[in-house]
Amino acid sequence: MKHAETVTFGGSGLERAAHLRGDPPPGDVLPIWRGKVLLTEGDGLRAPIFLTPDHPVFEDAVEPAIFLGIDEGVPRYARDISAWEPEDDLGTVGAFFDPSEQRHPEIDIAHVLAELRMNMLRLTPRGAELVATAKALIEWHRSHGFCAKCGERSAPAMSGWQRDCAACGGHHFPRTDPVVIMLITNGNSILMGRSPGWPEGMHSLLAGFVEPGETIEAAVRRETFEEAGVTVGQVGYLASQPWPFPSSLMFGCWGQATSDAITIDPEEIEAALWVTKEEMMAALADENPNMKPARRGSIARFLIENWLADTLD
Repeated sequence: MKHAETVTFGGSGLERAAHLRGDPPPGDVLPIWRGKVLLTEGDGLRAPIFLTPDHPVFEDAVEPAIFLGIDEGVPRYARDISAWEPEDDLGTVGAFFDPSEQRHPEIDIAHVLAELRMNMLRLTPRGAELVATAKALIEWHRSHGFCAKCGERSAPAMSGWQRDCAACGGHHFPRTDPVVIMLITNGNSILMGRSPGWPEGMHSLLAGFVEPGETIEAAVRRETFEEAGVTVGQVGYLASQPWPFPSSLMFGCWGQATSDAITIDPEEIEAALWVTKEEMMAALADENPNMKPARRGSIARFLIENWLADTLD
């Protein structure tokens, strides 16, 4: 695909400096609270805010800071501050769409803790790579606090890129889950689906996890048939996207349908349908009352827009 690495979180060439993880240089730290990132406030471009390691906001942090890499010569870290309990109403925190922003009393009022999905298009490529890396690593530590070999509590090592178990000597490394997301074509149409719990009218491309012992191509065919009953012939790779919600790597693929009858699995999705280019263009222009397209910034939207622009190759 032309422009494949321009997808959101697509990579900005961050120097990850793996050789320094055993003894990294000091640097400032990005706070992350319950998946939310500290950003500048405002309606335009936003930037992640890094604080000094001894800032009061980190007083109650349980785990040490994670070394993200070297950003234009500057060491960057991230640290989880989820133990903080704000006084605000937390009604939308953790929801699929969370427009709320929290202000920590120890942080400059011009900086807010904001949900990444709501702000991913308002970050520079470097800012997006830094926060995606930070969020994915912190989510991994939050869910992998115990050794998978013996069950004892493990501890962070190698500046957050490893967890070690003192009881059995086991070493554990950050997990990334491979997911296929597919642009399935049938003439002038693509296959769109809808999952339960999504906002009203929202549709996206079908997607699913790659299973053990399975190729990406086989996963595209299996998931499409399982979810929509559509068979797929030729399959190809287009682009990938790190998706830190919490820890996926999305493999964007195209597939050519060899059948068009749809039979959904209600355990997998709520609905599926073929959408023509004309119908999709109307949806992107907010002129299709029955369909809201995939979120801007997602690889699904990226693939759809390139399909409409005829820039898939």
